[in-house]
Amino acid sequence: MNAADLQRYKRSLLAKLDELSATHADASLAPTAAEPMGDLVDQANADAKADLRIRLQESDAHLVRAIEDALARITQDRFGVCETCGSPITKARLEAVPWTRLCRDCKEREQSAA
Repeated sequence: MNAADLQRYKRSLLAKLDELSATHADASLAPTAAEPMGDLVDQANADAKADLRIRLQESDAHLVRAIEDALARITQDRFGVCETCGSPITKARLEAVPWTRLCRDCKEREQSAA
């Protein structure tokens, strides 16, 4: 992979980190406990929203770690190489998911084994 491609992927990864940071800038990190308000349906709805917010934050935290790992692989000259089989990851896959650490075949095997 050439230096221009690496810089483009790095910019893309950093932009995604900025996007995730902006998403959380206005949101609280954890749902707040509040006095029960409204009827049972309102309370259930509030609980469901709080649960969804927690799951989204966990998912975003996982994505941030994956992006940071990809940025580290760029500096270590390991970016774009499958961590399982050592084959190059296709440009199409890197364009779609620049933080990926596995080629398509290894990712499919991982998912089918789970």
